[in-house]
Amino acid sequence: MFKMFDYYKKSRTKSFHLFSILSFALIIFVITFSDRLISNFSSSHSIAFVSKNSSEQPLRSTFVHKSILSKKEKIVKEEEEIEDHVNLMPLFNLTEEQRISWFKKKLTEFSILKSTRLSRQFSSRVNKFFNTKSCRVQLFMTWISPANSFGRREFFALETLFKSHPKGCLIILSRTLDTPRGARILSPLTQLGYKVVAVTPELSFLFNSTPVESWFDDLKNGRKDPGEIPLAQNLSNLIRLAVLYKYGGVYLDTDFIILKDFSRLRNSIGAQSISANGNWTRLNNAVLIFDKKHPLLYKFMEEFAFSFDGNKWGQNGPYLVSRVVERLMTSTQKNQLNFTVLPPISFYPVDWIRIPGFFMKSNTRSHSRWIEAKLLQLSGETYGVHLWNKQSSSMKIEQGSIIGRLISEHCLLCKDIYSS
Repeated sequence: MFKMFDYYKKSRTKSFHLFSILSFALIIFVITFSDRLISNFSSSHSIAFVSKNSSEQPLRSTFVHKSILSKKEKIVKEEEEIEDHVNLMPLFNLTEEQRISWFKKKLTEFSILKSTRLSRQFSSRVNKFFNTKSCRVQLFMTWISPANSFGRREFFALETLFKSHPKGCLIILSRTLDTPRGARILSPLTQLGYKVVAVTPELSFLFNSTPVESWFDDLKNGRKDPGEIPLAQNLSNLIRLAVLYKYGGVYLDTDFIILKDFSRLRNSIGAQSISANGNWTRLNNAVLIFDKKHPLLYKFMEEFAFSFDGNKWGQNGPYLVSRVVERLMTSTQKNQLNFTVLPPISFYPVDWIRIPGFFMKSNTRSHSRWIEAKLLQLSGETYGVHLWNKQSSSMKIEQGSIIGRLISEHCLLCKDIYSS
């Protein structure tokens, strides 16, 4: 708090020239340092102070809207994003006991587990979004990585999704995109009237009254081994099950190119591969289409809590849904659960080993004929193409390739297709 001095009483014998110099120096001091000094005060009182250019104008205060972050808060958020995905992984080859000990020490740094003012608004924000929009289909995605890694490939997934579902409503469950930076990333779509929003999830709410409630309670209290695989990745596998169980709709990974409307599909999961006799051999959880409170989702969550292993890739995702459905196929509950296993051509027309061929341009006449035949096949039987981002993220989309042509035909803004 600045103290004002009466220079006239103390310096009546001073010349007017000296008074002017001192006054000017004081004004410069206030203008130079007021923002820095008062910003500390404003961060705790939600008030920002603005100085006028004229020295005759006093400092005035204005209230800042709560959704606007200060520069300091933005820096903190960016630092948290980096920490979540760089530092929050245990060393390999630790024992279970050592990992649990490490996890307990790091618990406070796992922001995905924290309940915040924003996350506690999750239920009301989701309900408001769906209830005030005219939604033909409820769509969900998750984004657990920093906002700055949400790139052109991911944005093409949104573009092609809305090209096929212009009246769909998409919620991206993400702490990092539920920020001013995330709003800017999504703004090219929202400015066109498409209904998409990022919402910070409240995991305690999502998992409440589900089979994973006690599992999550043990986890956030440091009584579970998180495993060597990044915890956020495994939690993403669980979040998609819980959000569909609570609300119903469609879950999609962000590494898809959507080709046509699938809003008429109900209670479906896609096969990733099939055997020579046509029976599925592996399911995948990158696309899930289920009604609210569907019993199969409940069984998936039961399996997650019972068999969680954070050291095996796929154990809590694709392998989990495959295990549960395989058991049901031989049980009396098969017909009672009312669900469909879609063939690979629906969402997984190419497996992760062969995905590089979809990014390559034609080099020979026979290759050109193969591309044309594949595009014709996809146009008739495929709802979307999974890009297997873990394998394809570093691949350049070549002009004339299958992926390049699919994006060109199904995008909205269609910017920088071949530079992504």
